[in-house]
Amino acid sequence: MKYITIALAKGRLAKKTLAMFEQIGITCEEMKDETSRKLIFVNEELGLRFFLAKANDVPTYVEYGAADIGIVGKDTILEEGRKLYEVLDLGIGKCKMCVCGPESSRELLQHHELIRVATKYPNIAKDYFYNVKHQTVEIIKLNGSIELAPIVGLSEVIVDIVETGATLRENGLTVLEEIVPLSARMVVNQVSMKMESDRIGKIIEDIRKYLAGGK
Repeated sequence: MKYITIALAKGRLAKKTLAMFEQIGITCEEMKDETSRKLIFVNEELGLRFFLAKANDVPTYVEYGAADIGIVGKDTILEEGRKLYEVLDLGIGKCKMCVCGPESSRELLQHHELIRVATKYPNIAKDYFYNVKHQTVEIIKLNGSIELAPIVGLSEVIVDIVETGATLRENGLTVLEEIVPLSARMVVNQVSMKMESDRIGKIIEDIRKYLAGGK
C-alpha cells in the first residue's frame, strides 16, 4: 500500500492538528517524542507518513506531490498561490489579515492616495490594494516586527495578521480595514485527489464529521 504523506506546518498548528487527527483515529506516536531528530514519521498500520515543514513550504510540497495532504494557514495559501485543492477549513488558529496603522492614516486609504505599505505578505497586500481597492501603493517587504514600520516612518500602513490587536494598541496602531478571515486549512495535491480519492476522501469526511460534532 502506497503511503499517504501529510505535511504539517511546524509549531502550535502541528500540535493542534495531531490532536484533531487523534480524535478520528489517526495517530503517530513517533511524533510525540520532542527529542527526536527524525524528519519523517510513519504509521505503518494506517499507511501514513507525516513530516513537519516551515509553513511557507507546505503548499509547495503539496503542489509538487511530495505531500498528498497539507495542513497550513489560509494566509500562507494566499501568499504562496500554489495549485492545489483547499478542501476543509479546520477552524484552528482563527485570526484576520488586516490593514493597520495610526488613526491618521485612515484618510489616506479613503482618498486612495499613493502610500507605502510594509508587510510580510506582499502578494496578499498587492492583490488587495490593486484588485480590490484599486489603489496604487508601494509595497515594502519586511521579515521582522511589522508594527515598527509606521512608527519609525518607513510606511504609512502595514498589512499583517491580527489576533487580539493587543500589540497594535500598545504601539498606537489600529485596524483600519479587514482584508480576509484566516484559519488553518487542509489542502490536497490535485493528482493525489484523483489517484487516492477513497483514502483521502475518508480522511476529509472523518474530519468534517468531527468538526460538525458528529464524531
